[in-house]
Amino acid sequence: MTTITRRFRIDAGHRVYGHEGKCAALHGHSFLIEVTVTAPDLDKLGRIVDFSVLKDRFGSWLEKEWDHGFLYWAADTELYLIFNEGPLSKYKSFKLPYNPTAENLSRYLLEHSEDILGWTNRELRVSKVVVWETENCRAESSL
Repeated sequence: MTTITRRFRIDAGHRVYGHEGKCAALHGHSFLIEVTVTAPDLDKLGRIVDFSVLKDRFGSWLEKEWDHGFLYWAADTELYLIFNEGPLSKYKSFKLPYNPTAENLSRYLLEHSEDILGWTNRELRVSKVVVWETENCRAESSL
């Protein structure tokens, strides 16, 4: 197997619902996201997939859905109401099925990578997603 990795940088806000420290407050990060794609063989040009395909598809999705938005857990009813019916409903937000920790963000991106990329070639797989929350803290999900 051969792999390639493409990096993306986004800025987004979140809060970790139920956190015992300062991450329970609304705050943001400049997230660095690494997406690794695996394939059993290279194409006729000697690559897995052109990096621009990842940029166009994955990068566009990140920019549209998460960049300069607020990521929140659907069970966080206070934020759900604020972003859907309240004063912040006009701003970009993204409802997640679980708490927006770095671990869960990497998990979400890995689990939804096929939909995000829209690939029909089943031999191309996103095998790993790493989310850097800060320059010192990262979470990784892999197959």
